[in-house]
Amino acid sequence: MANPNTKATKTTPLIDAETPLPATYEEMVHEISAGYDGLSKRLKQIAGYSLDHPNAFAIDTIAETARKAEVQPSALIRFAQAFGFDGFSDVQRLFQKRLLEARPSYKSRLESVRHSADNTPSALLNRFVEGNMAALEHLREEISPSKLDQAVRILARAEVIHIIAMRRAFPLAAYFFYSVTTMGRRAQLIDSVGGLGSEQQVLIGPDDALFVASFSSYTVEVVQAAEKILQRGIPVVALTDHPLSPLTTTSTVCFHVEDAAVHDFRSLGASMCLVQTLVVGLAAGD
Repeated sequence: MANPNTKATKTTPLIDAETPLPATYEEMVHEISAGYDGLSKRLKQIAGYSLDHPNAFAIDTIAETARKAEVQPSALIRFAQAFGFDGFSDVQRLFQKRLLEARPSYKSRLESVRHSADNTPSALLNRFVEGNMAALEHLREEISPSKLDQAVRILARAEVIHIIAMRRAFPLAAYFFYSVTTMGRRAQLIDSVGGLGSEQQVLIGPDDALFVASFSSYTVEVVQAAEKILQRGIPVVALTDHPLSPLTTTSTVCFHVEDAAVHDFRSLGASMCLVQTLVVGLAAGD
C-alpha cells in the first residue's frame, strides 16, 4: 500500500507560514472554502470530494481515495501540502476525528427514505416527514452555537436588516422580513421587483446588516450582492447548502444547511428552522 506521507513535488501552501495549521475538521473546511479558488483543477476536484464524502475520505486508503476522486495519489499529497501539511494522513486525521465524534451521517440516515418504491401520497408524506426529521437532527448536531451567537449579535446591532433571497430560497426571505418587521425592527426586503434590485441595495447603510440565502445553483444576483456589501465593510449573514458555496467567502457568518429531498423536491424545513432560530434569538435579546 502506498505510504500516505510519501513526498511529492512540494506544493506552495495557501496558508501563511505564520498561521497555525487547521486543528479540527471545521477549521479544515473553513480553509478549503477560503482557498478553493486558488487551487488547481485537480486539487479542486479533491476539495469537492472531501466535503461531499467526508466519511470515506476519513477511512479509505490513499489509493482508494485517489480512485474515487479520480486523481493520482500524488495529487492528494499536493492537496495536503497546499494547506501546510506534510502528507495526506495529516489531513485525513482531521476527518477521522470528526467521524469518531459524529453520529450516523445525515446521508446514511436518509438512504432508506430515498429508496422507497412506494409513491402513494401517504407514502410521500411519510418520506418527507422522515427526511425532515433527519435534516433537523443534523442541523442541531452541526450548527455551531458560537456562529448562532455571532449572527444574532450582528443582526441585533443593525439599524436596518436588509434581506435578499430568490427562487427556492425566497420563502426564507419573506418569512424573515415578515417576522422582524412584526417585532418592530426596521427591515428591507430586496425583492428586485421591476428590476430595481441594485437601487434597493443602495439603501444599505454602514450601520446596517444583510441577510442572504441561496442554494445550488446559486443565484448570481444574491452572490454578487453579498460580495459587494461585504466589501463595503457591512456585515453579511448567509444561509446556504455547501461549504463550497460562493456565499461561504462572501459573508461574515455563513451557515451550511442540508435540507431533505424526495425525488429531487427539496424541503426548506431545516433552513426555515434556522431562520426562525435567528428571528426568535433576535427577539429574545431585545
